[in-house]
Amino acid sequence: MSEKKRYWLENYGCQMNKAEASAIELELQEQGWTCAESEYEADLAIINTCTVRKTAENRIWGRIGHYKHLKKTQNIKLAVIGCMAENWKDQLKKDAPAVDIIAGTKGQKLLVQKLIGNYNGQEDFLEENKYSFHDSHGTKDTINALIPIMHGCNNFCSYCIVPYVRGREVSRDSDEILEEIKKLVTLGVKDVTLLGQNVNSFDDLPKGLNFAGLLRRIARETGIMRLRFMSSHPKDLTDDIIEVMASEKNICNHLHLPVQHGSSKVLGEMNRRYTKEDYFQLVDKLKAAIPDISLTTDIMVGFPGETEEDIDELVDLMKMVRFSESFTYFYNPREGTKAFDREDSLPEDLKKERLARIIELQREITKGVFNSRIGTDVEIIAESLSKKSDKEILGRTERSETVLFPGKKELIGKVLTVKITSLKGQTFFGEEVLCPGE
Repeated sequence: MSEKKRYWLENYGCQMNKAEASAIELELQEQGWTCAESEYEADLAIINTCTVRKTAENRIWGRIGHYKHLKKTQNIKLAVIGCMAENWKDQLKKDAPAVDIIAGTKGQKLLVQKLIGNYNGQEDFLEENKYSFHDSHGTKDTINALIPIMHGCNNFCSYCIVPYVRGREVSRDSDEILEEIKKLVTLGVKDVTLLGQNVNSFDDLPKGLNFAGLLRRIARETGIMRLRFMSSHPKDLTDDIIEVMASEKNICNHLHLPVQHGSSKVLGEMNRRYTKEDYFQLVDKLKAAIPDISLTTDIMVGFPGETEEDIDELVDLMKMVRFSESFTYFYNPREGTKAFDREDSLPEDLKKERLARIIELQREITKGVFNSRIGTDVEIIAESLSKKSDKEILGRTERSETVLFPGKKELIGKVLTVKITSLKGQTFFGEEVLCPGE
């Protein structure tokens, strides 16, 4: 395939997938590949897959079918990589002859190296023993960057397939992380998000550096303006992490802290290893140390055996914590997980009805939280022009709020103070606050 030089990459799933896809693109481009305008002009198509939910898998099977049809009229190779490739490798080999290359979560770093060779038929890179981080994850966006710092998960929540497809936790070398961020800062990146399936379990044992220590080093040594991280497991959000968040001003006052449910009974059956009361205590610590912190979360309803009383407890938790936003979904059984064969699974229509109630409650809470922000001055980084007008700028606050305000493209990349004047949906509108004499 050495003469093939145009690629098309489709990415599904989490922020980690997005970062890994960016790394693969950088490596392809270093080998002389260019991004095609569409799959119809490409010599190679790469589908970076997700297997967390059945809906994502269904979409990917549909895309594989699309490429099977495309191959009848176009000389294009198809690579399927990532979590679904790891989870369904045998079925892909058996039922998807249109797939030329399969690379799992541990083998995808070798993908570009293998592409330099000349392969006919399926090639399986699934046998690597340990995940290996990419050297650089880069970004087409010169303002923001996603930086993986650890990979895998040791928690084995009873509903989750991630430990089986991503493997056990592996932490990246801290010096490599620092060097990558320093390089990105020189390129103009101002906002970095550290990524991991369980990011706050990071531990660089050879250097004696835990996650709190890594945060402090990045905050003090790289020159990055804003530092974020996700996703955090509540059981691993320790006091020293909270202290660093409170003391280092370039660590954003925003935290994604997945609660998953508000019933201690359900949390126990999910194997989350904390109770509802533990979560409340953690939120109290965060708000005491960082009074203006913004919290977002993940919430699952419809777990096997869930009762109306459990939903009532979840509603109470949501009303007490008042998350700015919640990423909500209903339980989706994943073969191989502990909860898969439970006999007390709930009917699909009941799961959907409960989810609709939780979504509506979160909309009300979000509206209240967002309305309280109207009239306040916020510091934003101007990120891009509005899609609708070249006279409007889109910016983001440290709480990950989107703000639209009048401005020209020369403002992109600058840090500005904007007064929030109104809200439409989940987008704020505002106007720049000018200093005297400007």
